[in-house]
Amino acid sequence: MRIKEEPLALLVRNLQLRSELSGEDCAAILALPTFVRTLEAGTYLVREAEPVVNCAVLMSGFAYRHKLTGDGTRQIVSLHIPGDALDFQNLFLDVSDHNVQMLTRGDVAYIPRTDVQQLTRSNTSIAHAILVKILVEASVFREWVLNVGRRDARTRVAHLLCELGVRLDAEGLAEEYGYELPMTQEQLGDAVGLTPVHVNRTLKTLEREGLISRTKRSVGFPNWSALRSAGDFNQRYLHLEPQRSGEKA
Repeated sequence: MRIKEEPLALLVRNLQLRSELSGEDCAAILALPTFVRTLEAGTYLVREAEPVVNCAVLMSGFAYRHKLTGDGTRQIVSLHIPGDALDFQNLFLDVSDHNVQMLTRGDVAYIPRTDVQQLTRSNTSIAHAILVKILVEASVFREWVLNVGRRDARTRVAHLLCELGVRLDAEGLAEEYGYELPMTQEQLGDAVGLTPVHVNRTLKTLEREGLISRTKRSVGFPNWSALRSAGDFNQRYLHLEPQRSGEKA
């Protein structure tokens, strides 16, 4: 079901990537009460140590999840694209342990957390879809830990560019030959554990090697297979296929 006029239509499509949902399931998600806001880049959607009231769904634009050290140094731990639910991870946790901010300007649909909780308790198919989504996010976190902890700078940056491209393509949001990178070099650095200067040098290296092309914010991939190889990228961890429930296996 792809009713783009509905605030939660992209969420339905996102969940359907990995879980089978009936027409009734989709209608139940679309019927959840929402209020929509347009938020500017930098706006917080989730703040560490604050109580959780709503579940936010990104309708347009980009967002990122991050943690801060005691001295304020930031580590970006995931990127989020249209259709992503930004707070399923706090669905049954009362206080957030991390932050989520808008990376760009965009529209966000807010659902009262109690309504999502009630829906998961009454509909096992939707509960399964949400659980799978949370488990995939955990898989992505593991890959990002590996990326920062064990890969060199060139591989880290190439891997992140590959991941974002594959995810956008799966949602039908990528252009034919690339996409507009929504991150500054400082934000890229916070995602891959490098300084902005090092990120800049690494992007230039990838461009010089013919693995990427750049025009302002747009990134193209003239040799996608070579970029995947350079980034040690295997999309298995994204689980971009329907995940069967135990009852249907």
